[in-house]
Amino acid sequence: MAVNSQKKQYLEEENNQQTLSIKDFMLMCLSKWYWFVASFAVVMTLAVAYILVKEPSYTRSSQVLIKSGSEGSSISNAVGEFSNLGLFSTNSNVYNELIAINSPSVMMEVVERLELNMKYKIDGTFHKKTVYGSNLPINVKFLDLDENTSAKVEVDIDENGVVTLSDFMMRVDDEKTKSDEVVSGLMIEPISTPIGHIAVTPTLNWVEGQAYHIYVTKSGLHSTAQACQKKLEVSIDNKDADVINLSYIDVSPQRAVDVLNEVINVYNEKWLDDKNKVTVSTSRFIAERLDSIVKELGDVDESISSYKSQQLLPDMATATNMYMSQSSKHMEDMLKINNELAMAKYILNYVRKEENRRKLLPVNSGLSNKGVEAQIAEYNAMQLRLSQLSSGGDVQNPVIADLEASLSSTRSAIETSVENLVLSLETQMKNLKQNEAQTTSRIAANPIQEKYLLTIGRQQKVKESLYLYLLQKREENELTRAFTADNTRIITPPMGELRPTSPGKVKILFVAFVLALLIPCAYIFIRESLITTVRNRRDLSRLSVPMIGEIPLHGKTAPFWKKNAGVGNVVVVEEGRRDLINEAIRVLRTNVELMTHKDESRVIAVTSFNPGSGKSFLVMNMAKSLALKGKRVLVIDGDLRHASASAYVNSPRRGLSGYLVGVDDDLSSLIVKSSYDDNLWVLPVGIIPPNPTELLESDRLAQCFDTIKDQYDYVFIDCPPIDIVADTQIVGQYANRTFFVVRAGLLEKSMLPELEDIYQEARFKNLSLILNATTDDGGGRYGGTYGYRYGANYYEQSAKVNKKNK
Repeated sequence: MAVNSQKKQYLEEENNQQTLSIKDFMLMCLSKWYWFVASFAVVMTLAVAYILVKEPSYTRSSQVLIKSGSEGSSISNAVGEFSNLGLFSTNSNVYNELIAINSPSVMMEVVERLELNMKYKIDGTFHKKTVYGSNLPINVKFLDLDENTSAKVEVDIDENGVVTLSDFMMRVDDEKTKSDEVVSGLMIEPISTPIGHIAVTPTLNWVEGQAYHIYVTKSGLHSTAQACQKKLEVSIDNKDADVINLSYIDVSPQRAVDVLNEVINVYNEKWLDDKNKVTVSTSRFIAERLDSIVKELGDVDESISSYKSQQLLPDMATATNMYMSQSSKHMEDMLKINNELAMAKYILNYVRKEENRRKLLPVNSGLSNKGVEAQIAEYNAMQLRLSQLSSGGDVQNPVIADLEASLSSTRSAIETSVENLVLSLETQMKNLKQNEAQTTSRIAANPIQEKYLLTIGRQQKVKESLYLYLLQKREENELTRAFTADNTRIITPPMGELRPTSPGKVKILFVAFVLALLIPCAYIFIRESLITTVRNRRDLSRLSVPMIGEIPLHGKTAPFWKKNAGVGNVVVVEEGRRDLINEAIRVLRTNVELMTHKDESRVIAVTSFNPGSGKSFLVMNMAKSLALKGKRVLVIDGDLRHASASAYVNSPRRGLSGYLVGVDDDLSSLIVKSSYDDNLWVLPVGIIPPNPTELLESDRLAQCFDTIKDQYDYVFIDCPPIDIVADTQIVGQYANRTFFVVRAGLLEKSMLPELEDIYQEARFKNLSLILNATTDDGGGRYGGTYGYRYGANYYEQSAKVNKKNK
């Protein structure tokens, strides 16, 4: 039992791991050679059709050098000081520039400039051809559509220049609008259409008097930019180099060249804009600082001016000299006035003294008042005259009296004048002292004023220097902005081969050739890999059950929905016939004879796991094959439920069921002689009973076999499938051998371990296998190898000989 268990486990693992061998796979492929022919025809036709209908695309490539260091600026020294201050850097990172060139913003700008969202096509032999640039005769503008709205229109222009628009289509988001309206108009003028106004204008390539039929398509700007972005390839061959490779694929070589050139131009402009942003920011910074410094300088100047105005200081040195001169003059004036005041007081005292009444007053006293000097001179003259008159002795002289009166009045006048002069001099002295004090205070305050003016003057000089520096830098920055060079240098201008890049004819045909091979191979491999049923002798090679024959499939293979269908009531065995199935049945007959030549009785039960395995077909053909050798053969239809073998004798109403019930006691009267051979008889079922199992368990079945087993050389029992009903186990006990039919493509491999168990446990006597319905792609003995070819050739040669003899 341990050996049987190991055997079963081995079978289960074998069923799970069994794979298709290369040899079997090749034989299957060879057997389906017509699949490969059809595959080649279809795939190669599709490949050629694709090459013809696919509009060819061309690749154009270019190489640009990214300038490093300060090469991108023509006057880098002008901005060197700002670079040192961190205002901007002039170095370029190649990888950053690669990303910048391949950025969506650059491609969007290119699409807008070249109007790549507008596509024009004309009719061609196998496909519509794109017209662009020098081949484009017109430009079409959709005046009322925004940039992301898609539209289509057909434009017909006759020899007179009349424009006819038709087949309108517009797509906004997911909404699609179509119109079959036909609209006509003139060139240049806007034409009203169902999708808005459209303007058709001629280009320089317009040929007057020629008719045109052009298909115009407008795509969304963003979607076109994305599509163009995918067709643009930007790469770096050498990470240590500063060279960037650009390539673009397009159906129009001229458009591919224009796109590459425009990509480089847009990149350079954006790079310059970025650089100019730095210079503009620097210029703005300088302008703001200049405005601030100008304001501060104005404030300093205003402060100095106001201070000098308040302090009356046009100039410190001049003011100091002026104040010193004023002080000296004040001292001199004070000294002079002081002397004159002393002299005036002296004269005043002299005049007031009574004893000096007859004396002359001092003259040339230095008084500044000429009137007092004149009065003193007049007084002295009168005094001298009086002295002269008095010296004559005539005191009573009226002249003397008049003179004395005049002297008295003159003296009083002199006294008054001197008093006034004294008051005037004292006032002048007081004023001089005040002025002197003020001048002295100003002289004392001069160092403080000078310090304040020096501080403000220093600020003024600093701001003036910074102002002049920024003015210089502003001019340098403007020069930098005006003379900044491009960041790239074109090493290789856009160019490419004249032949199209795609579709690659050789590549497509090669792929088609490979696909033509792979499709049938893949189908065969997948189909065979998914088959879980027994296909050939190799699938049964691990069983211990002896195999006595392999029968090829007769007729066409049943469709997958009729896998259980048999071949019908057919007997293919004929005397002298040498076809494949006859040879196989003869081999089976020989094996049966060798197995049973020592048996006392030859009662053989034929069963299977599945309905439709071909038991009845094999039983009848084996029986006829034995009958052709003169053996008396009886076929018992033991399937009381379906009565398949009974159909070979037209299913009579009387048969085994009647005998088992007891209705018919004469068994020989129930046996029907077959029309296929005189030595072949059939015991049909008769009327199909409702209780077949109970009938088979009756004693009359044993009596039946006891009666007939000695009357015939071979007795074949067509039994129903096992494990479905118990009929086979009941009938099998009366047979001394059991043939188990396995139909290729029907029995699941998972049932093989159970078949091995049946054999090992000896549930049926002398169990043997018959493999039925093998095909040319199943890898069996008759499947696509020597057996099939030998049998077919032999049969064909025999047929030719028979025909010749006739």
